[in-house]
Amino acid sequence: MEAMQVLSAAEMQACDRVTTERFSIPSLQLMRAASAAVAAFARQQFPHARNVTVLCGTGNNGGDGMMAARLLSDAGLDVTTLLLGAPNKLTGDAAEAWLELASPAHGLIHIVATAEDLARHKSALEADLIVDALVGTGFKPPLKGLALAALDWLKASHTPVLAPILAIDLPSGWPADAIIAAVDGPVFPADAVITFTSPKPAHVFGQLTRHWDQPIVVASIGSPEAAIVSQLKLHWAGSALALTQAPRAAAANKGNFGHVLVVGGSLGTAGGKSGAPAMASLAALRAGAGLVTAAVPAPALPLVAAVATELMTLPLAPTPTGQIAAENLAPEVLAMLMAGKSVLAIGPGLGQSADTVKFTTGLLSATRIPAVIDADALNILATKPVLLAKLAKGRTLVLTPHPGEMARLANISIAEVQANRLEVARTFAQRYGVTLVLKGARTVIAHPDGRVAVNTTGSPAMAKGGSGDLLTGLIAGLLAQYPSGATQAVEAAVYIHGLAADLAVRQADQHTLLATDSLLQLSRAFRFDSRGQNGYVWLQGLPAELSPAAASHEAAK
Repeated sequence: MEAMQVLSAAEMQACDRVTTERFSIPSLQLMRAASAAVAAFARQQFPHARNVTVLCGTGNNGGDGMMAARLLSDAGLDVTTLLLGAPNKLTGDAAEAWLELASPAHGLIHIVATAEDLARHKSALEADLIVDALVGTGFKPPLKGLALAALDWLKASHTPVLAPILAIDLPSGWPADAIIAAVDGPVFPADAVITFTSPKPAHVFGQLTRHWDQPIVVASIGSPEAAIVSQLKLHWAGSALALTQAPRAAAANKGNFGHVLVVGGSLGTAGGKSGAPAMASLAALRAGAGLVTAAVPAPALPLVAAVATELMTLPLAPTPTGQIAAENLAPEVLAMLMAGKSVLAIGPGLGQSADTVKFTTGLLSATRIPAVIDADALNILATKPVLLAKLAKGRTLVLTPHPGEMARLANISIAEVQANRLEVARTFAQRYGVTLVLKGARTVIAHPDGRVAVNTTGSPAMAKGGSGDLLTGLIAGLLAQYPSGATQAVEAAVYIHGLAADLAVRQADQHTLLATDSLLQLSRAFRFDSRGQNGYVWLQGLPAELSPAAASHEAAK
């Protein structure tokens, strides 16, 4: 699967125009394909909906809604369509969609000319499903006129349980180019979103649905790849999963899949962090690395070794406080430490004593293999920007900061990081020549060439200690296996990390989920087909067949 590009609103409009003008695919054909996708998705996602209300504007988004209403009516559902605006305002494909819906009438059709007219249609809100087809990608905020009146009408409803809302393209009121989680202006609620051809920035950055696990899908409607062109240098991280799904060669052996060295941990009389390198090591093993060695302070070694019998360990001389001592930089120790290793993961549970700082900077300077840098190793490098730039020359260097660590690396506030995550990550990655994984809701993966991938898996359930350690191990494990595809390997690891947690939380609860619970779902995550059985690409949420009930049914067969 080629990387799915994220297109701006203007680029999406250009794509549609090029599809018609250069590739001779009529715009009406695109609308028919879009409406067919909407109708099919509505029936699949809301199978118990028998009464459907479709709210249509007078633009092409409304045209999609009108054609979908006709198809749903033809399928035997009871459909009520509200056109917000005069039919004589409809032009082009939207006008054709209206004619096909109204002549003869498919279901109940009402024309809403004024805000006051809406009050006469309260019964329309008693539907099993409401389809929002008021405004789409071409919308410029704020929401106003009849569309705003419809939102107020919706909010004022006294219906005990308001029907779920399926948004066509975007929830009405949400600007397509927004790269923020939430917008200030009025916006329709949504319980599912279906868009077409490619996601827009709002689809990958915005919290478009009422709950984090509700679906946002992309449907192909026939635009050729050559027409999908963007200058945003932004794409969806889930596309990289294809890298991991090619079958391994029958004659493969462990030497073909790399050897990961995890360096970290501490354990002294004041406590320590032995779990962090243990979890990173276990994740690297589960990711498919051929071999994994955990190098930790000698006092922590028994605890780390117990995580898996397959894990190799190497004791390092400790400081009096139980961190890694600088004496481990001795040539004979370094030679033993690095022998046969293909990827270094350093930082989990490391600590920041003076000795450990010296060891960390010395080890990174003495090696040239790809390295994943996390936790305390990031904090150490935050004080040494010149060294960081030097370390990145001629090698793959992956940094995995959370917002606090990013603020220290970039010498700005956490608020500044969170206010512009995309550009903060992109600028830093380009400046230092690193791949930067800025963790958080909608993790961004910025590459040295300015390209950025956005990840749409994961949930608040991952806000637990250990999640970052697992990600470090997953990235290192995939880098070890795919050294020539480092860009995709990092993106795939981030996507799989969130997806495994999404699968796990459906069998538990977001409060009780432990970071390591997601490891049990890695197998399903690796085999996940983001296109689903119907061909839609699932940016957010999971197809019904991956629900716990469906999984139990499959297991019982």
